[in-house]
Amino acid sequence: MDVTQNILSILTWLPIAGGAAVLLMGDGNDAASPRAATMRMSALVIAIVTFLLSTILYTSFDAATASMQFVERYSWIPAFNVDYYLGIDGISAPLIILTTFITPLVIIAGWSNIKTRPAQYFAAFLILEGLMVGVFSALDGLLFYILWEAMLVPMFLIIGIWGGQRRIYATMKFFLYTFLGSVLMLVAFIYLYNKTGTYDLLVFRDLPLSLLEQKFIFVAFLLAFAVKVPMWPVHTWLPDAHVEAPTGGSVILAAIMLKMGGYGFLRLSLPILPDGSQAFSGMMIALSLIAVVYIGFVALAQKDMKKLIAYSSIAHMGFVTLGFFLLWQIGQQSGAGLGMTGGMVQMISHGLVSGAMFLCVGVLYDRMHSREIADYGGVVNTMPKYAAFMVLFSLANAGLPGTSGFVGEFMVIIASFKANVWFAFFAAMTLILGAAYTLWMVKRVIFGAVANDKVAALTDLNGREFMVLGILAAAVLLIGLWPAPLVDMMTTTINNLLEHVSQSKL
Repeated sequence: MDVTQNILSILTWLPIAGGAAVLLMGDGNDAASPRAATMRMSALVIAIVTFLLSTILYTSFDAATASMQFVERYSWIPAFNVDYYLGIDGISAPLIILTTFITPLVIIAGWSNIKTRPAQYFAAFLILEGLMVGVFSALDGLLFYILWEAMLVPMFLIIGIWGGQRRIYATMKFFLYTFLGSVLMLVAFIYLYNKTGTYDLLVFRDLPLSLLEQKFIFVAFLLAFAVKVPMWPVHTWLPDAHVEAPTGGSVILAAIMLKMGGYGFLRLSLPILPDGSQAFSGMMIALSLIAVVYIGFVALAQKDMKKLIAYSSIAHMGFVTLGFFLLWQIGQQSGAGLGMTGGMVQMISHGLVSGAMFLCVGVLYDRMHSREIADYGGVVNTMPKYAAFMVLFSLANAGLPGTSGFVGEFMVIIASFKANVWFAFFAAMTLILGAAYTLWMVKRVIFGAVANDKVAALTDLNGREFMVLGILAAAVLLIGLWPAPLVDMMTTTINNLLEHVSQSKL
């Protein structure tokens, strides 16, 4: 059997089936029971096998073509011409690998920290992993929408059951924002179906639409994707969700789920609605720059470490949308390609760095049950290994050269300069603001004299925590020092997208 023929279905359904199996194991609500230990190990094995299988997407990927690869297509609902249609290109493949890479680390990080319903906890992450892989590989609009909405259920449960004191409020806010924002996306798909007789996303790309039609559909997509990124001003659900979510929930939310919005712009908005995207490009750039600058100042005012990192995520994702919509201001494919590639690299980098920073906060929270910056100080004296990782990830978050955080931001800033020097000026503000709020937090938490007896009693990283943070540190440095494999994987696809977008449908 050639696994590559059905690799996308395997990566989608293996974790979902594995999650269902773990759920059926049960654990008697006793995290110390032998059954719970078996359940945890089963969840980890499934996640690791899924990641190892996902490496086929890299080793067998043909970077020289922009055509969809590993395609699977079967009739699903013939009456409405709906297909089970999967395929990937240089945009979706890195995001799938990122998803399968992060999930085992989340499971290891929560190995002994989840005391309540551990089977349900790990099963939720496995099912969520499969649904996210499905979104990144779906090429049928209805399948895309179903998987897009289905993702909300596991995350809803993760925050609502294992979250903090205000978890119900945060969960409802998260669900309502993201669900209601996506309803119009379904309306847009139905409209396009009535025009073409199919939900095939690749057919939608070649559909001639008037400018008015493109504008209305762009707004419908925008509401879904802007909430997911999230863009200013529909970002207010994210800090609440991050603060109340358990550490693993925050990691997946920041590392993977926020990328769904950026992916939606590349997969749907830009290729299907090139003229509508052009019409709204100025607004998108303005909203992106507001996120970069304004949210950066908001992050400076935070006293809760998780909330600070959450606002930092909004600012960094502003770089992603900025890079995607610079095309029409630059007017030349090389510069536009640089911005779009930079946005993609930024998505991958942010997935690694933000996930690592939330895990670092989780390490301290597990020991002191506080996320308040004021409760810490001098952690380096009692946790030197932890301090080294925290400083590294903080510097990557601030865009230090040699780390993954620098590569994407630098490419987007250069592209911004080609478009407008003021775009570049405001975009570069993130390097200053990012250093300001991140290093301010590090100074208060890590350095200085030991602040109190609780800090004095802290113990350094155990082997499990060291392994998780060490793997993420290696990935951050690898992309920072050698981004070529990642960039080469997406270059042909992005150039093809730019060529398609430059050909007006009007």
